[in-house]
Amino acid sequence: MSAIASTSTAASTSGTRPHYTISEVAALTGLTAHTLRWYERIGLMPHVDRSHTGQRRFSERDLGWLAFVGKLRLTGMPVADMVRYAELVREGDHTRDERRELLEATRRDVLTRITELQDTLAVLDIKISHYGTVCGGTPT
Repeated sequence: MSAIASTSTAASTSGTRPHYTISEVAALTGLTAHTLRWYERIGLMPHVDRSHTGQRRFSERDLGWLAFVGKLRLTGMPVADMVRYAELVREGDHTRDERRELLEATRRDVLTRITELQDTLAVLDIKISHYGTVCGGTPT
């Protein structure tokens, strides 16, 4: 049984929420421990619980947040905007409109990038087809 599975199993059988060490979270997310610490330092991660010895103890909720942040990173959202979004979340429900506006702006940017990539893909398809025909290959 993996360390993560045993942590989760032990926690769930004892009735407490599972917690993960920074190395376990790094393994689960593909982020480095350095990046996780940096996220916390710049305010991108909400407060992460600590053990009595000061070690970070990430929760399932933290893992969910990191998954969302990963999606925001894939959109190309600037780190400053991600931090602003995290601040707004911490400020509470009265910031919902501002959060929505931030996500809508990011969505527009993503749609623009998708259109640009589709145009680029069409050009590549034409070139690939050309080489297939010119070089005696089978056009795709």
